[in-house]
Amino acid sequence: MADALADVIAYHQATKHHLHMYARGPGQMDWATQPDPFRRYADAALIHLEHVPPSPEPLYEAAFVTGHVPPQPFTHHAVSQLLSDSLALSARKQAGDASWSLRINPSSGNLHPTEGYLICGPIVGLCTMPMVCHYAPAEHALERRAEFPFETWRALTADLPSPVLLIGFTSIHWREAWKYGERAYRYCQHDAGHAMGAMSLAAAGLGWQATLLDDLGTDSVAALLGVLDPQGAEPETPDCVLAIYPQGEACRTLTLPGDMVARFASVPWQGRPNVLSPSHVEWPIIDRVSAAACKPPTNQVHGVARPTGSPLGIGAAPIAFRQMIFQRRSAVALDGRTGITRDGFYQILAQTLAGSDQFPFNMLPWTPRIHLALFVHRVQDLDPGLYLLVRDPGQTVALRAATKPEFAWEKPAACPDGLPLYRLLTGNAQDLAEQISCHQAIAADGCFALGMIAEFERPLQHDGAWAYPRLFWESGVVGQVLYLEAEATGIRGTGIGCYFDDPMHRVLGLTTLQYQSLYHFTMGGPVNDPRLRTLPPYPVR
Repeated sequence: MADALADVIAYHQATKHHLHMYARGPGQMDWATQPDPFRRYADAALIHLEHVPPSPEPLYEAAFVTGHVPPQPFTHHAVSQLLSDSLALSARKQAGDASWSLRINPSSGNLHPTEGYLICGPIVGLCTMPMVCHYAPAEHALERRAEFPFETWRALTADLPSPVLLIGFTSIHWREAWKYGERAYRYCQHDAGHAMGAMSLAAAGLGWQATLLDDLGTDSVAALLGVLDPQGAEPETPDCVLAIYPQGEACRTLTLPGDMVARFASVPWQGRPNVLSPSHVEWPIIDRVSAAACKPPTNQVHGVARPTGSPLGIGAAPIAFRQMIFQRRSAVALDGRTGITRDGFYQILAQTLAGSDQFPFNMLPWTPRIHLALFVHRVQDLDPGLYLLVRDPGQTVALRAATKPEFAWEKPAACPDGLPLYRLLTGNAQDLAEQISCHQAIAADGCFALGMIAEFERPLQHDGAWAYPRLFWESGVVGQVLYLEAEATGIRGTGIGCYFDDPMHRVLGLTTLQYQSLYHFTMGGPVNDPRLRTLPPYPVR
C-alpha cells in the first residue's frame, strides 16, 4: 500500500506543468497513428437503440433535484433515452473536407478515452435474457458481449433496488497519451468523471437515481465488463460501475456479491476489440500509476452528511433540460466582452454544491473534496479578483490555514447565506488567469475562470492510492455541471487541462500536498468560427 501511494504521488508530481517546463509529451502529433475515437467489438450482436429527440420536459431546474421527475419504467425506449442523453453523439462538425463528431459527454481534445457498458436483466423490448453490452455511440447501438442466467442476475442485484441497471465505464489511456503523453492519465480520469456526471443527469431526467458502487474492487469491475484480461497497447482499464434505479428507492449497499461477480470470469464473451492505431508509443509511468490506483474490495462506512435543498433558483428561466444537454459545446475562444449578472454567477456556483437531493453529486458516496478558486473578471456588481467557493464547509478552517494569511475571507455583496463563497483579494486577475492556464487567452477573456482545488493528501492517506482517480472523477462531475450551467446562462464554458500546477498553488499560498489543483475551467461569451458547419449527429432517416 505504501509503495502504491508513493507511485501515485510520484506520478502526480512528475506530470505537473511548470513555467519553465511542461510534463513529458509526444512533442508533435503523429497523425498516422491517431487513434480511432470509436471502439467496436467485431462479431458481437448489434442491438439498435431508438434515436430519441430532445423533449421539452422536464425543465432544467427540476431535473437537478430528487423527486421532481416521475420515474419512467425500464423499457427499450427509456434505455435508448438514457444513453442518448449521456454518451451519444450530439452533432457533427465540418470544415472543408474534414468532419468530426461531438458527443454529449465532453472529452479532453475530443479524444474520448471513456467507454460505456450496460449490464441489465430482461427489459421490455430490449432483451429477454440478462446481458452485458458495450455501447457504440457512432451507431447509437449496444454490442452484446455476453448473456448470462437470470438466476445470476437476481443474485447479483439482490441487495440493490428493483428494478436496476448497471452502467460501467472503462478508459483507453492510449487515446489521450497519443496527444498528451504522461499527463494523459489525469485527463482520462477527468473524462470518466464527465461521463459519470452525464449519466447521473441523464438518469435524473428519467426520474432515476445513479449511485457509484464504490466498494467494488477494480478486478471486480473488470470481470463484470469483460476486460479482465487486457492485451496489447490499447487495453480498456476498468474505472467504475454505477447502479441506476428509480428515485425514492434506497440503495443499501455499494458493492455486489463477490461470488456472483466471480462467475463473470468464465462467461463466454463475444466480440473482438478493433485496433485503434497501427502503432503506439509506450508511456510506462501511466501503466505504473494505473496499477498503483487499482482498488481492492472495501466495506466502507457510508451515509455522507450533506445539506438538503435545491439550488438558489435566482431568476431561473423555464428552459428544457435536454435542450441544454444536446446544445452543450466546448468553447474554443471567448470574446473578452460578455459579462453575467451577480445573481447569475451565484446561481452557477450554487448548482455545484453537493446537497443530498442534488444531482449529480448525490451519486458520489463521499463528502466533497473539490473546491473552486475563482478568477472573477466580468460579473456585474461584483469586484474583480480572487474568490474561493468552499464546497464542503467543514474544510473552511483548514483552507484558511493552508492559504495566504493576508486573504480577506469576506462574503461578497448580496451573497446568499447558503453559498459558502469568499472574496480573498480584489483586483484585475485576467493576466494572472491567462498565465496560470498555460498562457491561454481563453482564461482571461471570459466572465470568470477557476481552478478546482482538491483536498489531496488526507484522502490518499486515509483510503489509499485508489482515491487518486476519484479526486479527478469529482472534478469531472463538477465540470459537467459547469458546462450545462454555462449553456443555461446563455454563455459557454470549456475545461482547461493545461495549467501550471505549482504556480497556481503559489497564487493561493499552498505549500504542501494538503491541497492540489486538478482541473481548470472558464466561461464567457463564445466566439464562433464561421468556417464550421454544424450537421445532425446521425443520418436523417
